[in-house]
Amino acid sequence: MTLTELRYIVAVARERHFGRAAEACFVSQPTLSVAIKKLEEELDVKLFERGANEVSVTPLGEEIVRQAQSVIEQAAAIKEIAKRGKDPVSGPLRLGVIYTIGPYLLPDLVKQAIDRVPQMPLVLQENFTVKLLDMLRTGELDAAIMAEPFPDTGLAVAPLYDEPFMVAVPTTHPLAKRKRISAEELKKETMLLLGTGHCFRDHVLEVCPEYARFSSDAEGIRKSFEGSSLETIKYMVASGMGVTVVPQLSVPKDAQPHVTYIPFSPPVPTRRVVLAWRRTFTRYEAIAALRNAIYACELPGLKRLTA
Repeated sequence: MTLTELRYIVAVARERHFGRAAEACFVSQPTLSVAIKKLEEELDVKLFERGANEVSVTPLGEEIVRQAQSVIEQAAAIKEIAKRGKDPVSGPLRLGVIYTIGPYLLPDLVKQAIDRVPQMPLVLQENFTVKLLDMLRTGELDAAIMAEPFPDTGLAVAPLYDEPFMVAVPTTHPLAKRKRISAEELKKETMLLLGTGHCFRDHVLEVCPEYARFSSDAEGIRKSFEGSSLETIKYMVASGMGVTVVPQLSVPKDAQPHVTYIPFSPPVPTRRVVLAWRRTFTRYEAIAALRNAIYACELPGLKRLTA
C-alpha cells in the first residue's frame, strides 16, 4: 500500500469517474485503474462499483476512503513540519479561491504577496466551494478563500471581510436612474443567475427567493437566464437581457457605458468571505502573512474583519 494508491482512491471517490480521477492525478487511466485493482487485491475488498456512466463507492470503501484522506493529510503535515522548521513563509502556498472572488481579489492580492513575502509564491486554484473543500481535506490545497456558509468540515476559519451586494441593470433600464433598489422590486425583473454549483447563485436566491422556482414554474415571474461567470452575466445585462446581483468587489471602478450598478436599500444583503485551512496545517506564519496581504488590498466598499 502506497500514498500514491491512497491518493488514487480518494480521487476516484471524489470524481465518481476513473477518467476524471486520472486527469486530476496527472496519470493515465490505465495506470490509475491498475493501481486501484492492486490495492483492492491487497486488501481483499471491493472499493468501487463500476457502472456504465458513474462509479460508486461501496459502504466499506467509504470507510477506507475516509481513512485514506486522513493518512494523506497526516503525511502532508509531516512535510509541513519540516518546512516550518526551516522557514514557514519560505516556499509555495497552495491557495484556492471561488470563482466569484478570484478575478476581483487576486490581481491585488498577488501584488501584495509579492511585495510582502516574495519567498512565498502563491499557487492558485479557482474552483467551486465543494471542490475546494475536498482539495483542502486531501492536502491538495493549503488554504482557500470562500464565502460562508459551507459545510462544517473541521477546518480552521478566519473571517476576512463582509461584502455588500449590488444590482446591475442596463443603462437604458428605468431602474438605472435610481439611487437605491429594494429586493422586492427585483421580483418583476428578468433575473440573470450564475449556473448551479456557484455558491453566489445561492446567495442571490436568498435575496430573491422567488427566483428559486424558475426551473419548475415561471408563472407570475419572468423566466431567468444562466451564465457561466459573473463577467458573462454582465455582458448579458449590457445587451439588455435582464438584471443581476453582483458582489461589490466585482463592480468596475469606472462608470460603464452599458451597465449601471446600484446599491440595495437597507437592509443591504452581504456575504462573509473567510480564509479556511486544515487545523493540522503547521505553517501558521504563512497563513498570517496571507491574511496580512489580503488586508493590504484596497477592498473598496468592504468591511474588513480582523477578529
